Amino acid sequence: MKSEINNTLHDPTIPNLSVSDAVDLLAENYIKLIENHLELRLFPSTMLWGPPGVGKSQAIREIAAEIEEKTKKKVHITDVRLLLFNPVDLRGIPTFNKDRTLAIWLKPKIFDMDTSDDVVNILFLDEVTAAPSSVQASAYQITLDRTVGEHKLPDNCIVFLAGNRASDRSIANKMPKALSNRLMHIEIKADFLSFKRWAIKNHINEKVIGFLSFHTNYLNDFSTDNDFLAYATPRTWEMVSNILNHICLDLKKARPLIEGLISVGLTTEFYQYCKIYNQLPTIEDIFDGKCTSAPKQVDALYALVSSMSSYAYSHKDDMKQIANSIGYAQEYLPADFSYLLINDYLYFEDNYREKLLKLTEFRDWLRTKGKLFNAVK
Repeated sequence: MKSEINNTLHDPTIPNLSVSDAVDLLAENYIKLIENHLELRLFPSTMLWGPPGVGKSQAIREIAAEIEEKTKKKVHITDVRLLLFNPVDLRGIPTFNKDRTLAIWLKPKIFDMDTSDDVVNILFLDEVTAAPSSVQASAYQITLDRTVGEHKLPDNCIVFLAGNRASDRSIANKMPKALSNRLMHIEIKADFLSFKRWAIKNHINEKVIGFLSFHTNYLNDFSTDNDFLAYATPRTWEMVSNILNHICLDLKKARPLIEGLISVGLTTEFYQYCKIYNQLPTIEDIFDGKCTSAPKQVDALYALVSSMSSYAYSHKDDMKQIANSIGYAQEYLPADFSYLLINDYLYFEDNYREKLLKLTEFRDWLRTKGKLFNAVK
């Protein structure tokens, strides 16, 4: 039923992490520096590699959110697309000093950052490998010395870079050795559990989550072996979700739009899968404790769990409804699908398990099926 996600062309010399693993690792270390009042420059500038749409930019936003939540500091992201820059855009425009004896450089906008103690700045140099070598050379000083010419980054600034690999057949120039040696490199891979953790919290459409739960290999359909224009990546699935959530609720009318994002063939499979949702029990009845049945087919069970997870996240503070849903899972869902549902609930908040432990239904579930957590690990 499931196969491996396409994560080809990995560089064996650097770590290959999911978005969630990279976020957890990097955010934890920056939070430690901030809480211990240590200089942020002690941690090396980080370069995130990966194919188009895999989630590199998303990782930066998640890191910022984690830092903001844990340190209570405001995080500002300055997003610079280096592909669109010239070297002068980084150093600034030359002019003369007051007595016209020396040349000075006007500060570029990217260096105009808030230096307050209650602020953390993130300078995100995106598409670095697509930039010409002259612009990459201008990034040397930023990554190591945190300066360009006479302009200096503030002490409360973190530097991240991101780009596609030369093997991705995107616009990509080989990174000079002098620049690569100034960076810590992490390759981002497509990973469904990482995507799902993010998707639930960001209200990704339940049909997208359900389909990808059933076909995890379709999360990332990127390949260098063809010239297809439309293909599935975490980014295009988010676009599909936006269409279904906000633009066109009618799946039949939305079909050509979705085909233009993930391809005609994959949309056909997605369209057929979505018909299952018409056969599911009413979600509101489940959470009100009124439903006494569940589907038997595997694809329908994935659809039901995705619908329940999406509904539960929107009602995560209504513990009576959450308790009813856990009781339903305990009685009517197969053990492995009830585990999937409970595991989704644990993504809601860092301390959501503690909230669930106050529910009799959750404690009963742990007593009878809690061993599934160890089995999956």
